[in-house]
Amino acid sequence: RTDLSGDPTFAELLDRVRETDLNAYAHQDLPFESLVEAVNPTRSTDHQPLYQVMLTLQNHEAQQLDLPGLSVETSSWNTQASRRDLTLTLRERFGPDGEPQGIDGAIQFDATRFSRERVEAMGRWFRQALASLLDDAEQRVGSVDLLSAAEQEEMLRTWNDTAVPTPPGTLPELFQAQAHATPDATALIADGSHLTYDDLNRRANRLARLLIERGVGPEHIVALALPRSPEMIAALLAVLKAGAAYLPVDTEYPVDRIRFMVQDARPTLVLTHTGTVGLWTDDTPTVFLDDPALQAQVAGREAADPTDADRRSPLDPAHPAYVIYTSGSTGTPKGVAVPHLAVVDYLRDTSRRYTGAQGVALLHTSLSFDLSITALFTPLVSGGGVLLAELRDDPQDNEEIRSLGCDFLKATPSHLALLEDLPEEASPRKELLLGGEALLGETLRKWRAGHPDVTVLNVYGPTEASVNCTEFRIDPGDELPDGPVPIGRPMANTQVYVLDAGLRPVPPGVPGELYVAGACLARGYLNRPGLTGLRFVADPYGPAGSRMYRTGDLARWNSDGTLVFMGRADDQVKLRGFRIELGEIEAALTGCAQVSRATAMVREDQEGDRRLVGYVVPEAGGSVDPAEVRDVLAQRLPEYMVPSAVVVLDGLPLTSHGKLDRKALPAPDYTADTGNGPGGRPEKPPRDPREEILTGLFAEVLGVDPDRVGPDDDFFALGGHSLLAARVIGRIRGAMGAQLGIKAFFESPTVAGLARQLGGSTAVRPPIVPVVRPERMPLSFAQRRLWFLYRLEGPGSTYNGAAVLRISGALDAQALRAALGDVMARHEALRTVFPEVDGRPYQHILPAAEARPEVSVETLDEAELAAAVDRAVRHPFDLATELPLRASLFTTDEHRHMLVLVIHHIAGDGWSMGPLSRDLSAAYAARRAGRAPTWTPLPVQYADYTLWQRELLGAEDDPESLLAAQVGYWREALAGIPERLELPTDRPYPERAGYEGGAVPVRVDAALHRALIDLARSRQTTVFMVLQAAVGVLLHRLGAGTDIPIG
Repeated sequence: RTDLSGDPTFAELLDRVRETDLNAYAHQDLPFESLVEAVNPTRSTDHQPLYQVMLTLQNHEAQQLDLPGLSVETSSWNTQASRRDLTLTLRERFGPDGEPQGIDGAIQFDATRFSRERVEAMGRWFRQALASLLDDAEQRVGSVDLLSAAEQEEMLRTWNDTAVPTPPGTLPELFQAQAHATPDATALIADGSHLTYDDLNRRANRLARLLIERGVGPEHIVALALPRSPEMIAALLAVLKAGAAYLPVDTEYPVDRIRFMVQDARPTLVLTHTGTVGLWTDDTPTVFLDDPALQAQVAGREAADPTDADRRSPLDPAHPAYVIYTSGSTGTPKGVAVPHLAVVDYLRDTSRRYTGAQGVALLHTSLSFDLSITALFTPLVSGGGVLLAELRDDPQDNEEIRSLGCDFLKATPSHLALLEDLPEEASPRKELLLGGEALLGETLRKWRAGHPDVTVLNVYGPTEASVNCTEFRIDPGDELPDGPVPIGRPMANTQVYVLDAGLRPVPPGVPGELYVAGACLARGYLNRPGLTGLRFVADPYGPAGSRMYRTGDLARWNSDGTLVFMGRADDQVKLRGFRIELGEIEAALTGCAQVSRATAMVREDQEGDRRLVGYVVPEAGGSVDPAEVRDVLAQRLPEYMVPSAVVVLDGLPLTSHGKLDRKALPAPDYTADTGNGPGGRPEKPPRDPREEILTGLFAEVLGVDPDRVGPDDDFFALGGHSLLAARVIGRIRGAMGAQLGIKAFFESPTVAGLARQLGGSTAVRPPIVPVVRPERMPLSFAQRRLWFLYRLEGPGSTYNGAAVLRISGALDAQALRAALGDVMARHEALRTVFPEVDGRPYQHILPAAEARPEVSVETLDEAELAAAVDRAVRHPFDLATELPLRASLFTTDEHRHMLVLVIHHIAGDGWSMGPLSRDLSAAYAARRAGRAPTWTPLPVQYADYTLWQRELLGAEDDPESLLAAQVGYWREALAGIPERLELPTDRPYPERAGYEGGAVPVRVDAALHRALIDLARSRQTTVFMVLQAAVGVLLHRLGAGTDIPIG
């Protein structure tokens, strides 16, 4: 367990690692399986328990096979199996005089999660980190750069090469240019009426002149509290033409929120209707557009485009074009002011990208949502027509959509289910833009299958970056990825960075905070200079004086230069396209009567169904009615910010560090009756005889009262472990006459689940000496773990070890076969099989005369050799009946051979290859000489070690035993260990861990090897400890956190 908390120097980290490792060595007798049972981590089928990264350093001399008259060369061969996510195996090399010559090795990886390219990059980053740390052991581990200069250049410059010449301009200039180019084209369609570009432009011009007369101009704000209609669009354009920024106000928002927005923005005017009352203070300057007298005044104004000569002051691209309020983390909304420069640059880009906007574009959202910028203005500067209509469930409400259809639509992923149920005409014919929420390929797949000719664009962008700043394009015929759809690459004149807390670029695949820079940035937050300075910061990678926006979103780069959105870095989320600060909702919840504490979160208890849920804790002696809380919130917050459910708790769950444990918050409206009642007794009894029998079997094997076992209690949570699970299976076979696989037990470890499956100290240690064997020899702790995995997964090659040897010369195959028989006779472990009785495995050691080695001899062509070797190293051992050692001899001609020795890990490991090679060499030499080998008998066998180990460790329930003492140490040492390391994988973790593996080489040169040894000596550590610390730093910089378990 490598502790990198507090950002220590590498030297300080080495001291921590030394202390941790020495304590671990002092308690290393506890077998891994017992360790897992003692710590009892949450069982999962998608990863190994306790640690997913392993480091091995082989610092003993590699033993070579020495066969007389033959030349033998070891050939590297990957067994294509991976037992962990990542395993780094290293071997030191030394010269004849002991001088360090470098370190060779490989990173073995789980190919279901990592690509070869990713792991090759990890190898480079490991060497880069090691070189940096050895060069300066006093540097902070959080400042170690993993990326080379070339990699940084690619991420910061090449992937951000988005420059497109864009002439300066303002939003009204863009619209006016289009209106003069296509005056008779339809600009707006609503309620059966069509408004041409010329009509819309002239209406806006007349109102703009009136607004100028009323004192409106650049750097002013005009609020629009109007229904979505042609009148609203004309008023919006009029505000822009007058030089002011428009502030859309959705009159469906709660009164308190509208009042805050108007009070905070201090608009020069509010444009609204006479029926809209009580939404702001009486002294707010208001213009009623439905007042006949006002309408007459507007009609009398000139219809020509206003110019700077008409405005109160010249309109500059740096002036704000609009202000949109977004959710605030303190419970207070904040207004984002976006300048003409940014929105014009954006619209020039979108008008080039989205040709569908030149046809019919459907605008279906409130103008208070910045999705409307794309849906409204891209068509209006491209010559398209904007259809104002709702997306509704009732097809009869979509008459206009059904008659016209649409070519261009921007929506959120949450709209996809609605589009699937609406008439075909509601879906776009050319382009569908999806943004505002994370998009999953599975969510899009059904709609896209029905619209294969439509281009889909997954877009991303906060309001502070002028709507969208990145885009991922899915053209017709493109393969749709599973899982999160990337948010793509930056748009024109935009740069995006994924940075760590020190504003350094993180490697591809590693989560970091997303920053946006370029022409797209907003001016900042209205009347909030402090917050603006906090979120809009200096861009260290741009020109002098440039800024970048800290989005608060997490993202990672793919290796191809596309971005993947990974959620919010803080408590801000997006739901149905609306950005929500959970803090604002929590503030509202806490403001309700009788509520002392509250939190909120977005849950997805069913795939694709994301809902906002509130959790409240009543005041002491008080009570809270969830329905009343929702009613109160509906008066204070917009509809999308009102939780779908409110759950009342006695207290908020906390982690061991005293922080809110969001994972422990229960699902809303949880009614499943699985808890235990008074006295620890289950409230739900067995429901049928099968459950009653299984309950008794659970209790019998676990040694508990049957009344304390409920149908839905998890076997492992009750204290069960893998061997006890096998024992239960044996009891089921005997009591119920039913066969149940251990795999099925692991997947459904409850009475109800199984019922459904069946229905369908300092004392001197004694030496290891030969002892009397029991009738049934138990397994060692290491063996029983491997046996359990064998029973769980069936025969396989995951735990195979292989030696592949190229042999040149006249090989005597008969002598080789006899020599292998001699070796198996010498080592009992090589002639042991593992049958079971009543669910309990035991070691059955075959007599030497019966344990003849499996040696296959095959002559083949060189071209067939690789496939044959691959088949040999991946041989699936059946441990119950098959000897754990096999040999295959492949001959391409009489002087060229390939010998493959495969041993299952239950009988040997990498260290075992040394004695095996030595003994096989001696036996072959003897057999070639026509005699049996003469060697000293082994003093003990593995079976003797097994019994010695059990005697030494004692029983866990004996407080005086060594096992109990070491269990206590490890429980404390591993308390709160991360359930799973967050690693930069290329593919999501599967539901069940696989073992398909790969390997890439790693090499450390002689100079680094010498520096590593020197540092280890100066810090009184070992080379292994330095390497462990360096691996910890690598994983830390790859986003794995500060608590790094390494096996």
